[in-house]
Amino acid sequence: MFTQVIPGEGTQEEVFKVVAQSVIESCLNGYNGTIFAYGQTGSGKTYTMSGAESWKLRGLIPRVFEYVFDEFERRSEIEANVYVSYLEIYNECGYDLLYKKHAETSIDKWNKISLYEDDYGNIHMRNLSIHKCSSEDDAIDLLMMGNFIRQVSSTPMNMASSRSHCVFTLAFEMRSRFTNIVRTSKLHLVDLAGSERVFKKNSEGVIVEEAKYINLSLSYLEQVIVALNEKGRGTRIHIPYRNSLMTTILRDSLGGNCKTVMVATMSTELENLDETLSTARFAQRCAKLVNEIKVNQYVDLSVMVKQLSEENSRLKM
Repeated sequence: MFTQVIPGEGTQEEVFKVVAQSVIESCLNGYNGTIFAYGQTGSGKTYTMSGAESWKLRGLIPRVFEYVFDEFERRSEIEANVYVSYLEIYNECGYDLLYKKHAETSIDKWNKISLYEDDYGNIHMRNLSIHKCSSEDDAIDLLMMGNFIRQVSSTPMNMASSRSHCVFTLAFEMRSRFTNIVRTSKLHLVDLAGSERVFKKNSEGVIVEEAKYINLSLSYLEQVIVALNEKGRGTRIHIPYRNSLMTTILRDSLGGNCKTVMVATMSTELENLDETLSTARFAQRCAKLVNEIKVNQYVDLSVMVKQLSEENSRLKM
């Protein structure tokens, strides 16, 4: 069962309204969100997420920027900070796509991202930079820089095939001018590399090596989805998040405190029927997952102390 099917002639604006708008509104109210695109290589994942060169054909991520900053401008009672990061997972290694020096050197000289878990079970990433954005233009510039650095190759299935998984993350910190409550949330926008059959592509060398890592990580993602479904039925306890970097990073998105939407992109070509059916089955399994979401908020003690000090001064007077 699918929430909605958007035909090939559907517009980017229609996709945004159906897929992303409700998730963004939840994020601006303090809930975590994730949108990820899954499908065969060449089926339109990167076009859906980032779009084409024309501004009219911009994808979900640029439209998210526009919607977010318009909303903060409209909500004048909210003081908001927006931070972004852009992570690439290539051959099961994580890299920062917003580190400028990476544009000048080959990927074998890039700093790799390492993960560690704190005492509260939160995942932290070393060597991943975070950038504050004050406007839509700031965010667009960072997205374009990351997309320029991202690993892309020509394959028999796609002239510009993404050879890596990419996670563009927006983090929000929102304070009301009238209370001491701070709400935080994060929005993962994930463009997965395309699933593909190596024997069908008849490729060699680096392309085959990349395809093996892509398919292996997507297989681990499917294992996590299957395990979560089994856990929901009470037949399993352990979820193998740690099998891959991608499933570790998306742990909350897949089975935790997060509103998650999957976009399944499918080819209409008859020769790709097997891959299309596989994508549809994977989407069905994802649709059965149930996440428990809650507002992320805390009391800003510095604001509370200031308010109490002012009240104390008034009472003394």
